[in-house]
Amino acid sequence: MGSTAAGALLLLLLAVVPAVFAVTFQVGDIGFWNSGVDYTDWVTGKTFRVGDTLEFQYGPSHSVAMVNKAGFDACDSTGATQTFSGGDTKIDLTTVGTMHFICPTPGHCQGGMKLAVTVLAAVPPPATPSPPPSPKSPPPSPRTPPSSTPSPKSPPSSTPPKPAPHSPRKPKTPPPSASPPANGTPKSESPSSPSPTTPSPSPMTSPSPSPSPPINAVSKGVMMSYGMMAITMLLMYGIMS
Repeated sequence: MGSTAAGALLLLLLAVVPAVFAVTFQVGDIGFWNSGVDYTDWVTGKTFRVGDTLEFQYGPSHSVAMVNKAGFDACDSTGATQTFSGGDTKIDLTTVGTMHFICPTPGHCQGGMKLAVTVLAAVPPPATPSPPPSPKSPPPSPRTPPSSTPSPKSPPSSTPPKPAPHSPRKPKTPPPSASPPANGTPKSESPSSPSPTTPSPSPMTSPSPSPSPPINAVSKGVMMSYGMMAITMLLMYGIMS
């Protein structure tokens, strides 16, 4: 719709501007188209352009003939392109160039009723302002930048943390003490003796029977003594019998 209105405004300006700038020249001013007027002096200082109008006002003894340069110089209207009469003639200047007019009444052209007008191009109309562009959609709102202020941390709780439940440590069973050897020479422990690094059974489990203590060197010596005595008695009994 905006472009249609702009086009209509441009056409209106093109139609009105020539009418505003066009000038209607009264030939001879107050002397009109008549004998005794110097039309060469009248055109001096005037600018005629395409779109302007020449108005000839004259009496019944005069008329207007449009001729070429040769007819103008010779005051000969026989080759006139147009002839006007009626007392009030308006001629529009439509082409660039020189236009020649004389009065065809005998003797009048020789008396000075002749006019040469140089027509210039029309004044170009003022530049029409271009229609404003249609409003664009507003730009998207900028995103909110992330806050540079760090969020406050929650204060530490004043309640001390509860200690983890302490599980009772399992008591270690002391290893059985080894009896000193009878002959003072230490012997290696019996394979059946438990390793001191073996963990003792948990107090929650039922106690297992403790291993029998190893036979020490003293017990072995006593048994060997009894065995020797028995052998000696058997030998003596055999000899006596």
